[in-house]
Amino acid sequence: MAFDATLQLENGIAKITLVGELDASVAPQFQERIKEAADAHAQKLVLLLEGLNYMSSAGLRMLVFAKQKMGTGVKIYLIGTQEQVVEPIKQTGFHYSVIMLDTYDPTVIEN
Repeated sequence: MAFDATLQLENGIAKITLVGELDASVAPQFQERIKEAADAHAQKLVLLLEGLNYMSSAGLRMLVFAKQKMGTGVKIYLIGTQEQVVEPIKQTGFHYSVIMLDTYDPTVIEN
């Protein structure tokens, strides 16, 4: 399945929608969206993962990169993460560094 990473910036919130399979061959595309969000000085990073059905270790490295690039003051939200993607995140303990939600909740994210 083809991979796509799209960025939307609004009110200090960077939303990156990931679709398909995130592996080493497409990780640079995701990395570019992260850099764009950081360059825009986003206050929050929301990763919409409902359409992401696979993530390799390279994808996990991009999540770590996002945490480092955005800085410690920026909250990162993982929304709608599928079970096959959640598993490696939890195995590494990275779920302690982000906020995982089943759905986009504006009352939580936009306040």
